[in-house]
Amino acid sequence: MVEKQIIARGITDPLVIQAMLKVPRHLFVSEALVDSAYGDFPLPIGEGQTISQPFIIAEMTQGLTLTGQERVLEIGTGSGYQAAVLSRIVYRVYTIERNNTLYLRTRKLFDRLKYHNIVTRYSDGTQGWKAESPFDAILVTAGGNRIPEPLVNQLVEGGRLIIPVGGLHSQELLRIERTGTGIRTANLGGCRFVKLIGEHGWPS
Repeated sequence: MVEKQIIARGITDPLVIQAMLKVPRHLFVSEALVDSAYGDFPLPIGEGQTISQPFIIAEMTQGLTLTGQERVLEIGTGSGYQAAVLSRIVYRVYTIERNNTLYLRTRKLFDRLKYHNIVTRYSDGTQGWKAESPFDAILVTAGGNRIPEPLVNQLVEGGRLIIPVGGLHSQELLRIERTGTGIRTANLGGCRFVKLIGEHGWPS
């Protein structure tokens, strides 16, 4: 997977590559889908949600330009795979999930795998996690209809936010950097994610 889907398609960050070599992706899908776990496509995880294809995970993680000492907030825990990849790179991962079934299942998985630097919360992720802010980086794993203002406000100066923004069926993957005078935005290309639901996203 890492050689053919990640490195061959332009992912060069050694921290991202090493993290994806370490995390057992097949443990983050159902037993029925284990044989497909390392394929170049998203997979259903229940509750109308998916685990993103490996390349998208790598692209989003590389876009955060991590060095290893960061505190990172993830919006949309889902299967837990993205948080697990981040946890192999950074100091601490804070991750929020709004679906209680996924939240409980994934928290148990993190505990079983001894990913002790992942802190979880059951809440509306579009509001961020003000009590633990500011964050060095924030990654959103669902497509928003706009950029949630609380997330930008919870970044340190120089902090990076990766978020898919657009319509219901397709989005643009944006990289937003908070500067001393505002934000700087770069478009990383087209993508397709499930809806980002919450006060600062799509209505439920």
